[in-house]
Amino acid sequence: MTTQQHSEVLTFQTPSGRISAITEDGVIKAKSIRYARSERYKRPVPVDVGWHEIPEKTPVCPQHISPLLERLIQKTEVEQFQPDESPQFLTVTRPEYIGEDEKLPVIVWIHGGSYEIGCGDLPTSDPAVWVKEQQVIVVSVSYRLGLFGFLGGSEERPANLGLFDIIESLRWIGKNILSFGGDPKNVTLFGQSSGGDAIAHLMISEGVDRLFRRAIIHSAPLGFRLKRQKMSLEFFRRTEFLKDEKDPLKMADEYVKFLPSFRKYGLKTAMPFCTQYGFAPLCTEEESLSQWKKNAKKYDVLIGSNQDETAFYVKTAQEGLYTYLHNRILNSIVRKTTESIYEKPADIFARNYADGGGNIYRFTIKSTLKGNYIGASHCVDLPLIFENEEAWKDSELLKEVPWKYIQENGRKLRALWAEFAATGKISDHSERPEILELRKV
Repeated sequence: MTTQQHSEVLTFQTPSGRISAITEDGVIKAKSIRYARSERYKRPVPVDVGWHEIPEKTPVCPQHISPLLERLIQKTEVEQFQPDESPQFLTVTRPEYIGEDEKLPVIVWIHGGSYEIGCGDLPTSDPAVWVKEQQVIVVSVSYRLGLFGFLGGSEERPANLGLFDIIESLRWIGKNILSFGGDPKNVTLFGQSSGGDAIAHLMISEGVDRLFRRAIIHSAPLGFRLKRQKMSLEFFRRTEFLKDEKDPLKMADEYVKFLPSFRKYGLKTAMPFCTQYGFAPLCTEEESLSQWKKNAKKYDVLIGSNQDETAFYVKTAQEGLYTYLHNRILNSIVRKTTESIYEKPADIFARNYADGGGNIYRFTIKSTLKGNYIGASHCVDLPLIFENEEAWKDSELLKEVPWKYIQENGRKLRALWAEFAATGKISDHSERPEILELRKV
């Protein structure tokens, strides 16, 4: 590593080229590095950057903004982002100071957003506190979403292109992360929601051998993964007219017009895009459980969810809903949907994995605050890991939650997750936050 004219600007010499980075409050960030390129409906092609400079705007896959998720987490500042139909970028965040020969554990962040929205680089998933506090390296990955990455059914429009993007990012990390002080043999994938679902499916994908060792899976909606073929095929056919549309933002806006007609397929229509079985790099749906069991000794796994996953959606979807339905009825709906979409599928996954000889932990994050109407809903785990008060200040999810409560529980949770990333284990003697239930399966 060489220091350039200004002390806050650094250059890393990597096998893929020279990469510029900046120092920010105790961490170094190499932002928005292109790891691959793709043409529409084509697999990603790896690239060497040659010389990388940090772009002014954050590249994102073209997407339709969700008002509900903006209320849940943070309003999108559109002018800060640059839509790019080839959004294969990643950001490396590492501690400012590490030992000369030190190799740090590497955690790869795979963002959620129903395979439809988001990117790796958002203020609400800034890993700086975690990196500085626990001496780990976090790589945040962006990949194709929606029509571009997770809907397909033919040679002309293949399925699972977003998975292929993530696999290509892992190859880039394996090739280059040592140049940043990371250990390419100690890589943990960490994902929330659809990001967790993607990681579970990467564990049974072709072409991933030795690309990662561990998986931390938060709030994966594994209850949505089954019996999707009919819905996906109808969605695929009804969006055929968009495949040659030159404006990718128009594509993202147009497909949402069809979504109400898919309600006949039940709860799974809440996530219209998903990984698709029977298409590369995945096996068939019928083979999936046996494949996870077969691969169980390859990866250490930490899997879990929040106690009230669906509460924000159920309790705030319509203003005034509580005047018609007693809170006990709403709580019953939350409990049943949380069980069916998240908890029971994770239990099946964990038991199956343990039966295969796998090292797997199961966790639940709960709320211990009295009078917290929403409870531990979907995404409440994110500010615990990615502590950033400014980014989360307007989140309706946290409006009844003191920031000190997030800080105190988050610090302990980050330490446990870093311990797992480093060793594949969590000691019985390690301090637990009060919000966490954790057990070895």
